[in-house]
Amino acid sequence: MESFVNAVNGLIWSKALIALCLGAGLYFSIRTRFMQVRGVGEMLRLLGSGKASASGVSTFQALAMSLSGRVGTGNIAGVATAITFGGPGAVFWMWVVAFLGASTAYVESTLAQIYKERDDSGQYRGGPAYYIEKAMGSRVYAWLFAVSTVIATGLLLPGVQANSIALSMNVAWGVAPAVTAAGIVVALGFIIFGGVKRIAHFAQIVVPFMALAYILVALTIMFLNIHQVPEVVSLILRSAFGAEAAFGAVLGLAVEWGVKRGIYSNEAGQGTGPHPAAAAEVSHPAKQGYVQAFSVYVDTLLVCSATAFMILSTGMYNVMGQAGAVIVENLPGVEAGPGYTQAAVEAVLPGYGAGFVALALLFFAFTTIVAYYYMAETNVSYINRQVHRPWMVLLLRIGILAAVTYGTVRSANLAWALGDIGVGLMAWLNIVAILILQKPALAALRDYERQKKAGAEPVFDPQALGIRNAAFWEERLKR
Repeated sequence: MESFVNAVNGLIWSKALIALCLGAGLYFSIRTRFMQVRGVGEMLRLLGSGKASASGVSTFQALAMSLSGRVGTGNIAGVATAITFGGPGAVFWMWVVAFLGASTAYVESTLAQIYKERDDSGQYRGGPAYYIEKAMGSRVYAWLFAVSTVIATGLLLPGVQANSIALSMNVAWGVAPAVTAAGIVVALGFIIFGGVKRIAHFAQIVVPFMALAYILVALTIMFLNIHQVPEVVSLILRSAFGAEAAFGAVLGLAVEWGVKRGIYSNEAGQGTGPHPAAAAEVSHPAKQGYVQAFSVYVDTLLVCSATAFMILSTGMYNVMGQAGAVIVENLPGVEAGPGYTQAAVEAVLPGYGAGFVALALLFFAFTTIVAYYYMAETNVSYINRQVHRPWMVLLLRIGILAAVTYGTVRSANLAWALGDIGVGLMAWLNIVAILILQKPALAALRDYERQKKAGAEPVFDPQALGIRNAAFWEERLKR
């Protein structure tokens, strides 16, 4: 099973996908005139704007829902895995993916807002399947993405999060994986059976709290090891470009693992972020594009960097070369994952490290599982638009609970490989789509900036911009 999964994973995560992810990010950065740099002030201003409505969540709630999907085990275990197989230089390439990916996140999230619609219960729904059908006119492609996303976020990806929770709980307190699985399933069932509003309220409370607490601990460790920070930055840069002889054997892998784990963590281009983006109540689609671009920064430049600096400044990591050769072995017998971060915090704050990281990972990973369910449910809602099939939602809920249980008790390597297949499949389908469908998102950005420059509060009129099939916004303008 593991050999087969690894073979499929290697096929999907070829150099072509890595080039596609980096190339698309660079292309969108140029086309948006690097809005991820010019628009930082606007991103911060928009965080507190927008109110929830009967149909949609607030701007901040949509950000929290998005961050709950982005900030997960990839920020703790994923960073450790990238360092293990790509060396410290992989962290630099995670930064590159985040910087370029912010523009990709803008494009896909703005498209989701432009082509969103209301479902049978009156809630906003949107995402790649919706904009592929409406803007591209291909229902087959849209269905392919929807089915792939249901499989990826409903069955493949939740197991990675659950596995990391179980591993950290076992290291910290010796909790058996089966016990962890039971606890996750009960809590998850309570939330996902409560609907979108309960998911949004849960995310807006938990996500800011857990992210701030984690970053504060990381800053404390960095302050206590302040003399190590310049050397850590230098080590990352030297390793990224082959100037560090010790990691020359994994130079090529640094790019591969940095991009792979960067996309897994910040999800820019993967097609997951557009789902919560579409749920926001805003006056102009570009607003949520700005906010979702900022969420990529929060995920990688803050949370992932915090993990990387903790691990590298304390030396609590291993690096593996080709064919299983050991380059660095500072933690003999410790599997790549949350154990690195736990050892790093423990080295500076004895008696607190393992427990703190286990709790942080519990919140990070659990909220990500909840976000995955919401994304899968949105695509089930898309599939059910023509023919109502209520049993599909029930089947999804049972499926994700089973996937969490399975992932908790399986090996970490198998869980990560399955998760990577899900991420890669969605990325292939979504990035190709947004490269084809970019014009409406770019037109919305120019329109938003023009209205802001004129001193007006931007209001979206798709027909004035030559954007067709944006039925929600056309009807809203009439009302």
